[in-house]
This record gives sequence, C-alpha cells and structure tokens, in this order.
Amino acid sequence: MDVLTKEQRRKNMQHIHSTDTKIEVLLRKALWVKGYHYRKNYNALPGKPDIVLTKYKIAIFCDGEFFHGKDWEVLKPRLEKSNNSEFWINKISRNRQRDDEVNKQLLFEGWTVIRFWGDEIKKNVDECVKVVEETVFDIKMEELDICEAESERVKSEWKGCQNDKI
Repeated sequence: MDVLTKEQRRKNMQHIHSTDTKIEVLLRKALWVKGYHYRKNYNALPGKPDIVLTKYKIAIFCDGEFFHGKDWEVLKPRLEKSNNSEFWINKISRNRQRDDEVNKQLLFEGWTVIRFWGDEIKKNVDECVKVVEETVFDIKMEELDICEAESERVKSEWKGCQNDKI
C-alpha cells in the first residue's frame, strides 16, 4: 500500500531525471578535479553511459539502487507485496537485463565498463574515483606492454634486415 496519494506520487515521479542526477554530478566533479576530461551521457555508445573517458575507452554508469535492482533478491519479494507489483517487477527486471546486455556489447567493442551504485558515490566518492584511476592505470600498463612487445618485434626484424645485407 502506497503511503502517498496518487497526485503526490505523480509529482515525485515527475522529478526523477535520467541525466545530470546528483550522483552523476558528484562523480563528474570529483573526476574533473583530478584532471580527467570526459563526455557525459555519450549517445554514440550502447546504453548511453553517464560518463565516458574516450581516451581510455572507459564507460561509467551511475545506477540508482531502486531502478537498477540492487539486492534484487531482497527487493523483489518486497515489491511483490506492493501496489502495481507486476509493473515494477517487470520494469526493474528488464532494466537489469538491459544493463547486462549493454555491458556485454561494450566489452565486445573493447570498452571497459564500470558501474557504481548511487549510495557508493554519495558515501565514498573518493573510493569511486580511486577505482577509475586504477582502471586508467591498468589500461596504460597494458598499452605500455603492447608497445614494448611491438618495439621488440620491430628491433628483431631490423636486425634480420641488417644481417641480410651483410
């Protein structure tokens, strides 16, 4: 049973935004302070990630606990007892399924996907930034390893060319 009237619930739901949410803005500001340049709500990628570091191919999603079904095993039984339960269970189940599909598609395209829950961002934005920084570091190290391997390959080919001339 809903504790709000239909008009109150309608007004609440109208104020829920899909872009520039408080959690997105909080994380973006923290990343900007650290010197990261990003695109927001980047619609060139599947799922339209909230924050995208194109230089490193990192897609970041800031997910609200309710609409993306955090602790779904706990939330689902609670929703079954509420008003309009079928609608909400279907909606959140589909959101969770879509999140998985988007993750797989981005990974297939060579992107790194990071998902943060809203509470994680609100309570510990510095830890979230640290996760992003560690991911950037890992990507840089992978690129360095690839460059070193390519450099060794070119050197060995060069030596082979010089030996052919002798």
